[in-house]
Amino acid sequence: MNYAIIGCGLIGKKRLAGLPAGSKLVVACDTKPARAEELVKLANTGRAVTDFKQAVADPQVDGVIVATINSALAEVSAAAIHSGKHVLAEKPAGVSVSQVEALIALAEKHNVCVRVGFNHRYHPAFIKAQEIFKSGVMGELMFIRARYGHGGRIGYDKEWRAEPELSGGGELIDQGVHLIDLAGWFLGDFSKVEGLATTYFWDMPVDDNAFLSLRTTRGQIAWLHVSCTEWKNLFSFEIYGRNAKLHIEGLGGSYGPEKLYHYQMKAEMGPPDTKVYEFSGPDGSWRAELADFERDVQLKKKSDAGLKEAKTALQIVEEIYRKSGFNFDSSSTKP
Repeated sequence: MNYAIIGCGLIGKKRLAGLPAGSKLVVACDTKPARAEELVKLANTGRAVTDFKQAVADPQVDGVIVATINSALAEVSAAAIHSGKHVLAEKPAGVSVSQVEALIALAEKHNVCVRVGFNHRYHPAFIKAQEIFKSGVMGELMFIRARYGHGGRIGYDKEWRAEPELSGGGELIDQGVHLIDLAGWFLGDFSKVEGLATTYFWDMPVDDNAFLSLRTTRGQIAWLHVSCTEWKNLFSFEIYGRNAKLHIEGLGGSYGPEKLYHYQMKAEMGPPDTKVYEFSGPDGSWRAELADFERDVQLKKKSDAGLKEAKTALQIVEEIYRKSGFNFDSSSTKP
């Protein structure tokens, strides 16, 4: 496939590096010309532009990767869909449920594939965890407990993520949607949503911590905490079944080595049989996700991590923000 990448910052570069073999960059687009030109140099192909409408309309482009700030995701994705392009939009795909619902309608009208960047599903520990879960050895799942956080940096409260008109919210809409998506991937839909989003430390009008209790109709619970006051970066995701527990920790890099612990309960109980899987090397989730995107396009199938899943996550985000007294008006967001 031939791609246009809209947004040439850190994530745009990761997406370029993750293009499947045989695919190539045709257009790099950024409001800052130097960043678009840098991506073209890295790719050693394509051209740099600053107008996303020009980029998505290019007849050579098959797929558009939208790696912009949150407030521009829906507008750029909509323009790409109108041009008949398949789209991979970074999470959360929009800053409101209504924006994502509009994209769903557009994608159906124009018969294009739209995937949302929930790349954590493609980390090897989660791929292995799904394999173990589907084998049945865990028995019925009871609950999930997960934490995800980082410590920010000097000036973090002055960056675009701290501006609600650009971000649509704080830590909950940022790292929180990953935990919500992963929890739903294992437990299914959540019928009851409780929690609190709040700001403890950073001087900004968006949340720096969020605590969630999500319950299915069968009473299974996902207890989730996301934070940008973690100080030491952390990722921990525990899945409890009647017969076994899986614990994923680390995502590589500053989050520590990625590992999966499988604790299988014995008939006589007591200390479980334990197996530890360690995953080293570079993060391959970006490449694996794009490979699935291209397969979806080839097979003309809906993505299993697409706009429907993004809408579900944002419904929970909006509910927690409402209950916490945050009122982020998506109608005022800037493209």
